[in-house]
Amino acid sequence: MAATFELEIATPERLLVREQVTEAQIPAVNGYIGVLPGHAPLLSELGIGELSYQVGNEKHTVVIAGGVLEVLPELARVLTTSAEKASEIDVARAQASMKRANERLSSPKESMDVARALNALKRAQARLDVAGGRK
Repeated sequence: MAATFELEIATPERLLVREQVTEAQIPAVNGYIGVLPGHAPLLSELGIGELSYQVGNEKHTVVIAGGVLEVLPELARVLTTSAEKASEIDVARAQASMKRANERLSSPKESMDVARALNALKRAQARLDVAGGRK
């Protein structure tokens, strides 16, 4: 069995990551999926959160939101709606998004889409969590 597998992270706009990695933790819609070389094939819907992966002794993090995951024994392909590396995250913008989402949820209007507001809050929190590590 190989010691690494290829990890691809892509959005509709760009290919963010294509690297040989030793492991990855990927946020699926119902919890995190750990991927190691030789993983059994699977397809999963992605959630919102921090995707982490190991290249040698270095840990890298990316925040993702939605999409699909395809895992094969030598490849994990993440096709996501949005993805940002820690260095790309505008912390002030993420804080403002979190504040807006909290305000919407604390005083909801009848026409408010609660699921959309909760997802906005999750995205903002994930962005702030990843930016806090700046890896």
